[in-house]
Amino acid sequence: MPADIYLNVAVSGILTGLIYGLSTLGLSVIFGVIRIVNFAHGEIMVVGMFVTLVLFRHLGIDPLLSIPIVAAALFGFGFVLQDWVVRRVAHLADHMQFLLMAAVAVILISVCLMLFGPDAQGAQVGYAYDSLSIGPLIVDKVRLYAGLAALVVAAALFAFFRYAATGKAIRACGDNYLGAQVVGLNVRRLFALTFGIGTACLGAAGAILLLLIDVHPYLGPPLTLLAFIIVIVGGMGSLPGAMLGGVLIGASEAIAGLLLQPSLKSAFSFGLLILVLLVRPQGLLGKATQ
Repeated sequence: MPADIYLNVAVSGILTGLIYGLSTLGLSVIFGVIRIVNFAHGEIMVVGMFVTLVLFRHLGIDPLLSIPIVAAALFGFGFVLQDWVVRRVAHLADHMQFLLMAAVAVILISVCLMLFGPDAQGAQVGYAYDSLSIGPLIVDKVRLYAGLAALVVAAALFAFFRYAATGKAIRACGDNYLGAQVVGLNVRRLFALTFGIGTACLGAAGAILLLLIDVHPYLGPPLTLLAFIIVIVGGMGSLPGAMLGGVLIGASEAIAGLLLQPSLKSAFSFGLLILVLLVRPQGLLGKATQ
């Protein structure tokens, strides 16, 4: 098989992996600061995809242009969910938090089924079948635009946490909860902001992902499982690790689908997960616990 084919498949997988990584940033942000695992991760992303679909069908807004709208809507949902619901069980045992987020996931699935039905639906954009030639590379425009959009959103998130005062305050809460309270930070508000930012990442990732795959209400659990694989490979709570894990999983799935069978892509991802756990249990960029 010509080397160009491997190169094209790898690049395609990397572009898809950037979207995976962006979605996993939402999981890492929430866990890294609030220390709650969002088991409704995939379902929230599906909601973002359906909102994007509605904007595309009824208002004619391109999924890429709808990213700010969907992210803002999901931010509001996440802010309210954290401040009104999640905050009240944050002090309880882990399994109680799991049950709460699992209940949220079931509710979201039910609402999507009621509003949109069980069938898969997609957004057919005008450039869906266009491609771009760069030397030996032939890249689908829709996948290239999707990957670049995910990279831009991820870069904006990194810049926010690194340079913005609110981002630094959120990082302080994650590093030292008691110290943040002592210096007078409004921890309740910052935690709600954090959950909102995490769900906004899912909304943005959902809007982008709609360009590549159709959406249906039962898509949530596979997306949640994929996010957990990525976040464990990259390192739980590590934002760069989430992006690295997404790229690795996206590229490995693409190569596995070419060399083996498309149905074995998930098995290859789990194989990579097991390998990372055996060699570096904290993940590639995660911090080892003392």
